Amino acid sequence: MTTAVTESTFEQEVLQSDKPVLVDFWAEWCGPCHAVSPVLDRIVEERNGEIKLVKVNIDEEQELAIRFGVQSIPTMILFKDGQPAAATMGARPKGDIERQLGLTAESP
Repeated sequence: MTTAVTESTFEQEVLQSDKPVLVDFWAEWCGPCHAVSPVLDRIVEERNGEIKLVKVNIDEEQELAIRFGVQSIPTMILFKDGQPAAATMGARPKGDIERQLGLTAESP
């Protein structure tokens, strides 16, 4: 289950999380956002609870979008230990998103 976060819950849900958090900055009107959503769900599911997925609606939470420099959606930022660790933009194939976020094991 994906959690929607707001300015008031961001610190607790993301910055203070004991595991990495994938933050999906999106909007209801954004077609590519809806296209990438099931891909993000699958990425998180395959990691069996090692990563948490949350969503930030940029129309409702403009301050968070500004704070993290979101200029285009969808933008996905992976937070580790309360800090942005990696980011990617746009609706991309699952493998591309995983590589951009550093979630793939390097193959020999």
